[in-house]
Amino acid sequence: MNRVVASQTAAQSIPLHTDGMRIGLLGGSFNPPHDAHRAISLFAIKRLRLDRVWWLVTPGNPLKENGGLHALDERAEAARAMAHDPRIDVTCLESVIGTRYTVDTITYLRRRVAGLRLVWIMGADNLAQFHRWQDWRRIASEVPIAVIDRPPQSFRALAAPAAQALSRYRLPENEAGTLADRRAPAWVFLTGMKLDLSSTGLRNPDGSWRTI
Repeated sequence: MNRVVASQTAAQSIPLHTDGMRIGLLGGSFNPPHDAHRAISLFAIKRLRLDRVWWLVTPGNPLKENGGLHALDERAEAARAMAHDPRIDVTCLESVIGTRYTVDTITYLRRRVAGLRLVWIMGADNLAQFHRWQDWRRIASEVPIAVIDRPPQSFRALAAPAAQALSRYRLPENEAGTLADRRAPAWVFLTGMKLDLSSTGLRNPDGSWRTI
């Protein structure tokens, strides 16, 4: 664990909030953070009528090779610089509570900040492999989910096992603004995002970050 993160308590790692807030949760390695993370967050704030979005900088993705990850503090600092919006908060909560699994993070937050209306935000590429996530059905039963379309992933994502299993809980896109008020399971597939960047495409072969 990084020095700065190690000095934090779990309570200090939860961004400032008040009961009743509508909070979007965007998890990722942010290796590096990029314009698409910010664009997705602002898009979600508008379409889902959220008060804030929390970027959860993971210590490592269980489904990916993490050998090229930059230091957690470095990624968090870069994420804060990229966010550049008072409605986006960056936290290393997962490292502080000692997990790399979304289900643990959701369970922890549901217990500690029960007064918040949480929404998990993911890209369509993540929906396509959601059935591989640890306890994915429990995640879906704990928190509403917003899926941001990322062409050309749309068909693959909506045909994937998790989307099929949860199909009866899908909301029409014109009801996206009510998602934070819904009892899970509930999810919506949001279209209209045009920006298509990925962290992988912004890394050099040696793992260093490109400047754009």
